[in-house]
Amino acid sequence: MSRRILITGASIAGTCAAWWLTRHGFDVTVVEKAPAFRDGGQNVDVRGAGHEVIRRMGLEAAVKARNTGERGSVWVDEDNEILARFDADELGDDGPTADLEILRGDLARLLYDGVAARAAFRFGDHVTAIRHIGDEASVTFKSGRTEAYDIVIVAEGVGSATRELVFPGENQPRWMDITMAYFSIPKGENDGELGRWYNATGGRGVLVRPGPDGMTHAFLTLQAHGEQDWSPAQQKAYMRERFEDAGWETPRILDGMMASEDFYFDVLRQVKMPRWSSGRVVLLGDAAWCATPLAGIGTTLALTGAYVLAGELSRSDSPARAFHAYDRLMRPFVEDGQGVPKFAPKLLNPRSRTGLAILRAVMRVLGLPGVREAASALLTGKTKDIVLPDYAGDEGVVSTRLSAT
Repeated sequence: MSRRILITGASIAGTCAAWWLTRHGFDVTVVEKAPAFRDGGQNVDVRGAGHEVIRRMGLEAAVKARNTGERGSVWVDEDNEILARFDADELGDDGPTADLEILRGDLARLLYDGVAARAAFRFGDHVTAIRHIGDEASVTFKSGRTEAYDIVIVAEGVGSATRELVFPGENQPRWMDITMAYFSIPKGENDGELGRWYNATGGRGVLVRPGPDGMTHAFLTLQAHGEQDWSPAQQKAYMRERFEDAGWETPRILDGMMASEDFYFDVLRQVKMPRWSSGRVVLLGDAAWCATPLAGIGTTLALTGAYVLAGELSRSDSPARAFHAYDRLMRPFVEDGQGVPKFAPKLLNPRSRTGLAILRAVMRVLGLPGVREAASALLTGKTKDIVLPDYAGDEGVVSTRLSAT
């Protein structure tokens, strides 16, 4: 197979794919619309097959060294009284807190630093057109340049514009009726090594988690459908209005939100694509299969998908055959991870006082000794075996678990 590959999107999926493809000897260019590499972001966890990919990259120790420091999770009421507690030391990787908990930007930086010397990164540019000419993809960029590649990998995220260029109208998103906001705030006196989850009526949830940067990382979850194309100021105003009477520590969290510079707003929807490839173009990560943060496996799927796609390209003499093998291996696990029932977030974000009372009663039971282990399976989702091939050819086939958390 010819060796020139373009990756559009310096995401976790894109940089991980670049890492493996360059290791397999491909000539890789990564183009990213942002003017510079993007650090920052909220807590992500890496489990199962994703953890194994990190280990095979030799980055496990580096990821652990940048762990968020979260030692578990608690559910609390408006008086900060603990309803249920799930300790990481007790539950291990099957609990709400994974062994590899890291900020998104820290993981992305580790991947980028590991491949920047082997791949060409071009920031401040993006794809505007792709045409198939013979056995090549002719790509036109915003900068005006046109270049030919043997393969184009689209790893731009859930709202990928390049996906719409190549697969117009094919994405049939599944809207989850949940709006979330993520941002960093100064650490408060009650913020420690435990993530704290609080619920209020009106379908509202507030989560605060520790980070290695000395900041607290906050998440607001709302059972409502906001507007993705609002300005950041409009998004902040919307969340402040909806949460201002939620109680608990919400006032200081909202004050921190208004001053935050890393605010991110997301109206949750899954990407549903009947196919991930067309000619010489293939989708990867959230551009192909976004499962939403409700599934908890976005990072794991990004790492695993990048590893599998690069590996299949390395051992096939045909892009079509490599894409078929990639689809065959990944699609069952993607579909499993996307199987979050729409009623689940509604149950965890009750609207009424009765619903909130029921949720708190259930959490008290789930936090009891002897029940916590089974409860963790409910809170972190299913686990399913995946055969993760060894594309280097010297270790055979390793069976790991892909945790749909």
